Amino acid sequence: MLDAKKFGLALGLLMGISMIVLGMFAKHAGWGTEAVILISSVYKGYGPTVVGSAIGGIWGFVEGFFGGYIFVWLYNSL
Repeated sequence: MLDAKKFGLALGLLMGISMIVLGMFAKHAGWGTEAVILISSVYKGYGPTVVGSAIGGIWGFVEGFFGGYIFVWLYNSL
């Protein structure tokens, strides 16, 4: 049996940090700008700025946590 809270936390941190890194790369290096624009259609407030990257990090963490939690709950149920 997997621990749903720990898995959700791990996936949430991974997704949150990934959104921040992607936003900062788009801001400073111009890499992944199209990806940020696409993701911003779902994550309101996300963009290639410092504040936008922080907002995307929060969205990524929340989605990753709940997605990971539900995935492990379903996995353990089966």
